[in-house]
Amino acid sequence: MNAAKAGASSWKSDMMLALLAMLVALAVNAATGFRELSNAGGDNDSLLRLVEVRDMLAGQGWFDLHQYRMGLEGGFVMHWSRLVDAPLAAIILAASALTGSMATAEAIAQVLWPALLFCLAVFFLARAARSFAGAGAVLPAVVIGAAALHFIGIFLPGALDHHNVQLMLTMASLSLLLEAPTRRWAALISGLCAALTLAVGMETAPYVATIGACIALLFVVDPGGERRIARDFGLGFAGVSVLVFVTTIPPSAWGQAQCDAFSAVQFVVAAIAGLGLAVVTSLKASNGTASRRLLSLGLLALVLGAVVVALFPQCLAAPYANLDPRLKELWLDHIDEAQSLFYIAVNDPASVAARYVTPLVAIALMALRLRGPWRREDSLVGALLVVAFIVSAWQVRGSTFSIALAVIPLSAWVASWRERARISPSRSVSLRMAAVWLVSVNAVWAGAAAATTRVFEANKVSVEAKDAESDPACTRKVSFAALAGLPDTTVLAISNLGSPILTYSGHRVFAGPYHRNIAGDLLALDAFLGSADQARTIAADHHVGLVALCRGSAESKVLAAKAPQGFLAQLMQGSVPDWLEPVAETRGNPVELYRVR
Repeated sequence: MNAAKAGASSWKSDMMLALLAMLVALAVNAATGFRELSNAGGDNDSLLRLVEVRDMLAGQGWFDLHQYRMGLEGGFVMHWSRLVDAPLAAIILAASALTGSMATAEAIAQVLWPALLFCLAVFFLARAARSFAGAGAVLPAVVIGAAALHFIGIFLPGALDHHNVQLMLTMASLSLLLEAPTRRWAALISGLCAALTLAVGMETAPYVATIGACIALLFVVDPGGERRIARDFGLGFAGVSVLVFVTTIPPSAWGQAQCDAFSAVQFVVAAIAGLGLAVVTSLKASNGTASRRLLSLGLLALVLGAVVVALFPQCLAAPYANLDPRLKELWLDHIDEAQSLFYIAVNDPASVAARYVTPLVAIALMALRLRGPWRREDSLVGALLVVAFIVSAWQVRGSTFSIALAVIPLSAWVASWRERARISPSRSVSLRMAAVWLVSVNAVWAGAAAATTRVFEANKVSVEAKDAESDPACTRKVSFAALAGLPDTTVLAISNLGSPILTYSGHRVFAGPYHRNIAGDLLALDAFLGSADQARTIAADHHVGLVALCRGSAESKVLAAKAPQGFLAQLMQGSVPDWLEPVAETRGNPVELYRVR
């Protein structure tokens, strides 16, 4: 009973610290006027998520994931999950009922939703740190973790994209597994969280696979302590996968395989993996000895592999293997978060410090633990951290996970020095402890790198760097006010203006930075890279009423450099063809509009 009370007390104290961290973050964002609500800063996914939620509230079906106002006539099917749309819609409905204003309700949702996710992510970080290194690591985890999560940007106001949901659920799954030996229900809920994060988006497949592999191997090594944990995790993982499958996918699509979204592929793999793990850990015939356990799990892995190869071989290809070469060259290769560590090191060294230093320090700390007795906590945290770092080396977007996971060993490091300072207080120990704090805070590295870059490049004028920059005015809400006042039509615009146009007006567009919108993106490229006459033909054939241009957009500069004599390049130089006329209301506006005569 005392242990149960102590556990409940620690949950309350950790939640209070997480709530305090959330309030501090909210205060910081409020001090800046929640500027992300008026300028998404290129966060196209969050804008389009808001459009999706609006469409659903306006009557679009739960199973209908078409984005009808983007792409060719009829739109295209998005690969996102309704699991994120549903809570956002609920917040908006509740807030609109209280305020009587849909605009105010959306603003509340844009602030409240990422704040709640931030609070939960910090809470689970604190719980993981407590399990990993004791109560002394909780405060460092909250401080270091809250700073890291705030500065990576996925929990800022307006962040409606699914990456924050996935990070929170991944941290929840890990922290619950760390507590599973002392809490009977923890492994079951951990499996639930792992299934949900996979259902929200396939980006977390490496982390879910790592968690599953760790659970299986821990069972091989320690069947007595891990049998129940592995069984419950497998049941939770498989059970929630079944629930997600039947509630988010229409029966007519149950046989369809989608490699980039939760579908029959992920459902079959999750069901076999989860139930298979539960069976292997439950049957004495399959887990009597270590060799039997390893053999049984190896057979399960072979079955999984055979099923994927036989039924879903297309999903073994690279994520963008079927992307049109032009889209890869002119779109994918210019997405910052899709670049590799090597590319970032060459072109933006400051980002290397901001994204990779603290995970590397944390990995070094985990390596030092190899000299002592190894624990199950080390296996779970170390494996996930290394995998997250590998993913981040492939694509920088993975660093959001590696930075967050690094907080756990870093908080243990800080806690150990705090204990030293308490036991043997001295100036030397205090200075070392302060240094450990500074090294562990990710924002310190980001700020130092940015300051160094400014000092060393103060006298440099890099034309290429300047051309690569994008004018923030291109994404501000006010820049689209004039467009919103014009009668709805189809707007020809670059892909990075697609989501803002849909969010801030009732118009439709062809292009948007989404890999399923191939036809719409290619049509826009044909128009902008071709001649003015070719663009006119496309405009006539597809009923284009307006052409939108933001000269400061990095994408506009890339396309103009690709085709200097093309329609977009000539328009940026002031050569307006006779079939277009400038819209007077947008003179001097960052987003210029031209009406098709």
